[in-house]
Amino acid sequence: MIIIRKLAANLITRQSSVRNHHKIIMSRRLRARRTDEVDKNIWVEFTQLAAECKAVNLGQGFPDFSPPKFLQDAFCEAVSGGPQMHQYTRAFGHPRLVKSLAKFFSRIVGHEIDPLEDVLVTVGAYQALFCAFQALIDEGDEVIIVEPFFDCYQPMVKMVGGKAVYVPLRPKVEGSAVLSSGDWVLSAEELASKFTPRTKAIVINTPNNPLGKVYKTEELQMIADLCIKHDVLCISDEVYEWLTYDGNKHVKIASLPGMWERTITIGSAGKTFSATGWKVGWAISSGHIIKHLKTIHQNCVYHCATAAQEAVARGFEREYELFGTPESYFQQLPAMLYQKRKNLASCLESVGLQPIMPEGGYFMIADISSVKVDISVQSTKDESNDFRFVKWLTKEKGLATIPVSAFYSPEHRQEFDKYVRFCFVKEDSTLNAAEDILRKWSQGQ
Repeated sequence: MIIIRKLAANLITRQSSVRNHHKIIMSRRLRARRTDEVDKNIWVEFTQLAAECKAVNLGQGFPDFSPPKFLQDAFCEAVSGGPQMHQYTRAFGHPRLVKSLAKFFSRIVGHEIDPLEDVLVTVGAYQALFCAFQALIDEGDEVIIVEPFFDCYQPMVKMVGGKAVYVPLRPKVEGSAVLSSGDWVLSAEELASKFTPRTKAIVINTPNNPLGKVYKTEELQMIADLCIKHDVLCISDEVYEWLTYDGNKHVKIASLPGMWERTITIGSAGKTFSATGWKVGWAISSGHIIKHLKTIHQNCVYHCATAAQEAVARGFEREYELFGTPESYFQQLPAMLYQKRKNLASCLESVGLQPIMPEGGYFMIADISSVKVDISVQSTKDESNDFRFVKWLTKEKGLATIPVSAFYSPEHRQEFDKYVRFCFVKEDSTLNAAEDILRKWSQGQ
C-alpha cells in the first residue's frame, strides 16, 4: 500500500511538472513580445490593496463627488434624445462635440481649428496617448519623457519599439526647503543633451501629475525652441489644464510660434468636468498629424459612446458662453479645490510631513524622509522606500496613497523615493477621515 501511494504521488508530481512545462511553452507561444515587461501596473496593484484594506482612498485620481448638475442634465437629455443617441456616430468624433471643441480651443490656441480635420475624440485621454504613440513612433525612435511622468507613457513607447529617454524635473534648493512645485525645474542644458538624430518626440505634462507643476511660458519656449531646432514632435498632456492656483496660468505649448504644426495636445472630459467614468478624451493637432492617429483609432476602438459625447459637447457650449465668469465651471472647480488643497497641506504639516504645494492639478506630494516608523515588515526584494511606506500606511493605518517613485524611470527612481502622492479632489468627509487617521497616527494611537 505504501509503495502504491508513493508511485501515485510520483505520478501526480510528474503530471504537474509536465502541465507546468506545457503552460510555460504555451505562454511563450501565445504572448507577443511587445507585452514583455509592461504587464505590471501601479493602479491595479494599489487600487486592489486599498480595496482589500477598506482604506480611505487618497490614492486614485478621481473625484468621489458628482459632476456638475448641468452636465448630468445634458447626459439625461442626450439619452432621452431619440434613437440616434443610442447608435453609432461619426467614428472620429461626434459632430457636435468636435465642433464645440474646435470653437472653444481656437480662441485659446490662437489658431483656427478645423473640427473635422484637426480633432480626434477618443476613449479618454489614455486612448489619445495610445493613438499618438502608435501612429507617430517607429521602432528605434527615441522619445524624451520629462519626469515625473504619468506611468503609461513608458510602456506605450516600449510597445511600439521606441526608446524612452528620461530627463527629470529637479527641486532647486537655494538655502531653503522646497515648498512649491514651482521650485522643480527643468535644466535647459540637460534637456538639450538628450536630443539626438533619432529623437522623434518629447512628452510633457502640464499641470504635472503627480507634482502639480505648471510650466511657465519661458519654460515652454525653451522646449519649443529645441523641438523646432531638431524637428521633433511634442506630445503635450494637458488634462488638468483648468486646475491652477495662486495666479498660475496654464499655457498651451501649441499656442507658441511654430508649435501648432508639431504639437499633439491631449485633453480629457473626465478631468475637465469631473466625470472620469465617461471616458471621453481628445487629441487636437494639425490635420496632417491627426490623420495618422485616426488610422490607429479606426482600427482600435473605431468609435466612442455617442450620448457621452453629446453631453460633453453641451458642456463646452455652456462654458464657451460663460468663459471667464464666476458662473463658469472652469472657475468654480479650482476655487473649490483651493480650500481642499490648503486644508490637506496644513494637515500633512501638522503630522510632520512636508507637503510640496502644487501650482495646479489635484495632487499633492509630501516628503516622508522625516517619518520615523518601522516599515521593514513591508519590504520585498528591491522595493523602494516610498512603496514600503505606502503599503504600511494602507495596511496598518487604513489610508491609501501612491508612491511617487512609480512616476520615474529606473535610472532616476532612487533619487525621488522619499515622496508619496495624495489626491485632494475628494469630498470633505473623505479628506476629514484621512486627516483623522493622520492625526491619530501622529499621536501614537
